[in-house]
Amino acid sequence: MTIELGAPPDVVWTEFCAELAQARAVLIRPDAPRDALSQAEAVRYLSRLTRVALEAIVESSDPDFPRLFQMSNDIIKIGGDNPDTCYWNAAIAGDRTYRIRGTRGSVPYLSFGTKANRFATDGGMVSTGELDDARMHFEPDGSFDIIVSRDRQGGNWLPSTHDTSFLLVRQTFYDKARETPASISIECLDRPARPAPLQPGTIREQLRRAAAFVRVTAQSFAGWTEMFMARPNELLPWDQGIFQKVGGDPNIHYLHAYWELAADEAWIIETPVPNCRFWNFVLQNWWMESGDYRHIPEAWTNGTKARLTPDGKLVIVVAAQDAGAGNWISTMSHRRGTALLRWITAETHPTPTCSVVKCRDVLHLLR
Repeated sequence: MTIELGAPPDVVWTEFCAELAQARAVLIRPDAPRDALSQAEAVRYLSRLTRVALEAIVESSDPDFPRLFQMSNDIIKIGGDNPDTCYWNAAIAGDRTYRIRGTRGSVPYLSFGTKANRFATDGGMVSTGELDDARMHFEPDGSFDIIVSRDRQGGNWLPSTHDTSFLLVRQTFYDKARETPASISIECLDRPARPAPLQPGTIREQLRRAAAFVRVTAQSFAGWTEMFMARPNELLPWDQGIFQKVGGDPNIHYLHAYWELAADEAWIIETPVPNCRFWNFVLQNWWMESGDYRHIPEAWTNGTKARLTPDGKLVIVVAAQDAGAGNWISTMSHRRGTALLRWITAETHPTPTCSVVKCRDVLHLLR
């Protein structure tokens, strides 16, 4: 049968391309970097956001037939992604009931969150319910069931509300090569027998929302970077509410930074490590994308990779070249960017001491 689009198909496509083109404004923000590498990454960043917007909004947005997909992975990076975390997402609805099934695996940290996803409008993704492995029941073989619903359930229950529209799963590893990921599936328990045919105007609206997602997401996180620029080369907690409003995990304390270094300078970060289940430090570009951690092991560090001082202090050296002091994080040919330190389920939340020194002085200062 012929399905009306609400407009001729060429108009629908032209509208989408025109709305998507509005995202170019982020490329010429006054504070955006002008070096060739950062500008090339900016264009690639918008292409990545476009890819995930279509995946999420066109292909995976039916809450009756939820499909697990990844909005952030080792290629698509959004808003300070975590190299040690495998993210899974699904479209859900607050008036439906869902069952999540899976096996635990050996990941150190596993969490589930329901969200009110407004990334395509105001850039927000506030929590409507949270559940993590510390509060879950697992069978002896590691299997588990979770019910997602507005009404309280026995067993593993992940709350939702009338605003809920999104599921966010985090699996956080210390070493992805050695640990077994959790296996997860989701089904809607009160769905119709089969998906409804595409309705008039649906694809037009989906493309409109996809274009808006690219524009709003890029502008929102550029705004974060510009906020961090007010305190260069300092890792600070800022207002944690800001990070929770875009899908942050309530168990994570986030410390963000903007950094800028000359070719012969090093950024030294020193902090005690609190009693916590997990921590890591990630260097990012101006667009808040993690580095290419698939191929560059110095792009980030965590509690397994890093070496602490005899008194338990963490000292990280960010520089273009290895100064020989240990815990080196490479700037990966960048002169400026962002960074993120996470404390997960920590008893305390220390704020690091930071300094910028000449690379030639690093060994002497840390002796």
